Amino acid sequence: MNSSETILEYDKIKEMLCAHALSEQARQRLMALSPYLEEKECRRRMEETTAARTVLDALGVPPLTAMTQMEQILTLCKAGSMLIPEQLVSVGQFIISCNRVKSYLKKAEALDSSIACYGYSIADLSALHQEIDRCIRNDQVDGSASPTLRDIRRREENVKAQVQNKLNDILRSKKQYFSDNMVVTRNGRFALPVKREYKNQFAGSVLGMSGTGGTYFIEPASVAKLQEELHSLQIEEENEIRKILYTLTALVDESSAELKLDMEAMETLDFVFAKAKLSAQMNAVPAVITTERRVSIQNGRHPLIDPKVCVPLNFNADSSCSGVVITGPNTGGKTVALKTVGLLSMMAQSGLHVPADASSVFCMNNAYLCDIGDGQSISENLSTFSAHMTHIIEILRRATSESLVLLDELGSGTDPAEGMGIAIAVLEELRQRGCLFVVTTHYPEVKEYAQSAYGMMNARMAFDRETLQPTYRLEQGKAGESCALYIAQRLGLPPRLLERAYEEAYREKKNRRTPEEKPKFAQTSEKVDLPGAPRLQKSKPQPAVSAHAAKFRMGDSVLVYPQKEIGIVFHPANERGEIGVQIKGGKKWINHKRLQIKVPANELYPPDYDFSIVFDTVANRKARHRMEKQHDPNAVIVYDQGETR
Repeated sequence: MNSSETILEYDKIKEMLCAHALSEQARQRLMALSPYLEEKECRRRMEETTAARTVLDALGVPPLTAMTQMEQILTLCKAGSMLIPEQLVSVGQFIISCNRVKSYLKKAEALDSSIACYGYSIADLSALHQEIDRCIRNDQVDGSASPTLRDIRRREENVKAQVQNKLNDILRSKKQYFSDNMVVTRNGRFALPVKREYKNQFAGSVLGMSGTGGTYFIEPASVAKLQEELHSLQIEEENEIRKILYTLTALVDESSAELKLDMEAMETLDFVFAKAKLSAQMNAVPAVITTERRVSIQNGRHPLIDPKVCVPLNFNADSSCSGVVITGPNTGGKTVALKTVGLLSMMAQSGLHVPADASSVFCMNNAYLCDIGDGQSISENLSTFSAHMTHIIEILRRATSESLVLLDELGSGTDPAEGMGIAIAVLEELRQRGCLFVVTTHYPEVKEYAQSAYGMMNARMAFDRETLQPTYRLEQGKAGESCALYIAQRLGLPPRLLERAYEEAYREKKNRRTPEEKPKFAQTSEKVDLPGAPRLQKSKPQPAVSAHAAKFRMGDSVLVYPQKEIGIVFHPANERGEIGVQIKGGKKWINHKRLQIKVPANELYPPDYDFSIVFDTVANRKARHRMEKQHDPNAVIVYDQGETR
């Protein structure tokens, strides 16, 4: 089953959090963030975010650091390696950042914020920073790092000056020998650019030649001794630099325990302030967390939708209402409402602020179980319906009374009658388990079920019938409509087709509707043909009931959904599509969409079977028997039509 975090787009919220973090360690913690399962821990994390947001609003962004290379640096120290100047500079910069954060948190004490206490856990390593700053300048060991190094470099400069002076004298005295009038270096030694034809007339060592071979770079014999002295001084300098770097590395290693503690404090602060920065970005607030099975979202906004166009969601499900069925037109916002409930709940349980009013309440959930989207997979050979059922079966396996279940278009992707039956059966199972669940659907029977089942509520996405546009507002306590005919009319479907569509859609329910309920479709004398479609022929008279309703015969054994009760058909479908079914001795009229044939009558009874034995009372059978023998004016046969539901 797809991860609920991915389905609800909680992973995108974590990516937004990571964008506010500076250190890789904090980003890893943020990516691992998930809903806490302990109420105490959840509330503590929520209060932590609130405290950081208070400090952020009052003092601005904290001077945190990315802590680049710090883990690697401490590992090298522990292994006995020598730190290079760039790494020592990183240590110094980290210490500076820690001192700045310490001062920042000192100011936060005036706000009575719990975040301020982190300042006391940051060690004062100013002495280490001063030593690094004294010895390292511009990513190099400075000459003032030690008296020995200062002396070596002074002697080096003197020798270099002597070499330069001698070489410049040679350049001026024998200009015809050289291809250029400047001193060059090869392999760290000074040389002169001698023309090829004079190379044998110039005493010295060849250090290299130009690419064309026209110039030889020769070290004159007169400066060879000075060059050797300079080379020796360079070796001394390198040894002294290594000594200084090893000394500084040892100092860093001695402070490794304090540095690790500072890193942990900075990582935690980076983690906490990333949550506070996201809260500020979303204009979010802390939410109330409860172990009661209730959710109350007041003016909640989906955090991934532009606030300028996002319509706030108001949603309430208290202990008396465990299930909400949302209906309404396509593109009306049902799925967004579903995701908003799930995502805000997940954020709150993770200790994050939510973009809603401060009065919003979220309950603790042991699991977020979602089936949103069609889930169709070519590689796994799953149709939309198969994908839905695979997810739903897994959800039913895992769901408990402490789970939040979110199902989008439950029962879709298959035969409407069977899909409706499955939808009601699944909802009844969730209701019996005491789950908190929110479901979207188009089935009118599911709306009727939610209207009558204890602990369930209908809701709808409001639709403006004047403009035929969705308003994206959730209205609880009312069932919605698809508004397909109104939308089709607005888009220009010819009136005669709308009339036919209405008759087909509501034929089985026409006796339940008053004439005023039937929409008025504008008439026109002009014939309208659909582009590219064949001309419609006059339709033949249609049967009074649907093909599915006509399948049921007297004596059929049937299953009645959602209770899955077994009954026997005592009367075929009436014009409203209702079947007469005898259940546990009582007779009821039930919509055909809630019925499924278990065993047909021809497999249970012989062709000439007298069903009055099953359905008639003893008194009726005796009266019928007397009337078959002779006319009896006093005989009365009572037909029990049962109750309609």
